[in-house]
Amino acid sequence: MQPTFDITARQGELVVSASGAWEKTSLAACPGTCETFTSRALSAMQGDVRAVRLIAPELEGWDSPLLAAFHTIAREAFSRGLSVDVSGLPDGMAPMLDMALAVPPRDQGVKKTEPGFLEMLGEKCLAWPGITLDVVNFIGEVSQSMARFFTGRASCSSRDMWNVLRECGVDALPIVTLTSLLLGLILAFVSSMQLKLFGAEIYVASLVGVSMVRVMGPVLTGIVLSGRTGASFAAVIGSMQVNEEVDALTGFGISPTDFLVLPRVLGLAVMTPLLTLYADVAGMAGGFLVGVLMLGIAPASYLANTLEFLTMSYVWIGLLHALVFGFIISLCGCYQGIRCGRNASAVGRATTSAVVSSIVGIIVATSVITIIFTVLDL
Repeated sequence: MQPTFDITARQGELVVSASGAWEKTSLAACPGTCETFTSRALSAMQGDVRAVRLIAPELEGWDSPLLAAFHTIAREAFSRGLSVDVSGLPDGMAPMLDMALAVPPRDQGVKKTEPGFLEMLGEKCLAWPGITLDVVNFIGEVSQSMARFFTGRASCSSRDMWNVLRECGVDALPIVTLTSLLLGLILAFVSSMQLKLFGAEIYVASLVGVSMVRVMGPVLTGIVLSGRTGASFAAVIGSMQVNEEVDALTGFGISPTDFLVLPRVLGLAVMTPLLTLYADVAGMAGGFLVGVLMLGIAPASYLANTLEFLTMSYVWIGLLHALVFGFIISLCGCYQGIRCGRNASAVGRATTSAVVSSIVGIIVATSVITIIFTVLDL
């Protein structure tokens, strides 16, 4: 039997009826049936029509095209403020149509306007109080977790702690060696260009040594760890958020801060000063190569000039920088991972935010610490 339809208006009610065989094979033999059915029903929604009733009394079979046609008719009726009755449809069709109508329609063909500069600026400003409160709450949770750790009550795995120490320390040695050595070479080259004008090439040794130990070594190590370790923290914890592993820890009564955040914070805080000392030595070795091989400075004179101006106060200042950087990098990475969304793109955004916020934090902390020690004449 071919697909047929009937559209009748009765006392303000539009009755839309479909009968016959509405399978795809039957519709293929009668092309244009669904389009004609839909267009006539939509055209009939004029005048004093206040309600629409969809029925299928003698339906032999149906497929998705009929359901799509009924959905289009019902959606248009709702947009015009008309009531729709689907009780006369088959048992399998009525629930599916109800679910389809419950989903809001997409804005097809409508181009969304991009927010203006002032609108974006306002959104960022309004979001800052909430972000600040969230960061303070996170730092408070980490502080409580550290208090539980030092009192022996934290659910922290020693194996995870050693894994973090290895990842932050030994695995980072190659990249720290390369960058620090090259930085020492660059500092020696640049400083020698000006010191040659005064015949003071010997002071390349002290310049490289003091700058590496006091500021450049900690800053370079912090930036390297931001891109390497901080991003790793955010990606790993963010992936656990996506896979609901963090929720599983909470369900088992294990604090995610103790189990995931605390080992990473303590591990990076311990290893960053040690890596900084290693970076200082590598940077001074790079300056030594330039001074001895290219500037013709005697090795003994180079080492003597370095030790003459290099004091322990500079070393302690550099280690303080490194300790602060370790906390900043680990907190930024773990915060972005814990607050990550539930999809893959959220993990990417969390990783990017962790690196950016870590580098910004390092620069700000360096400025603050430098100003403080300058005021204290240290």
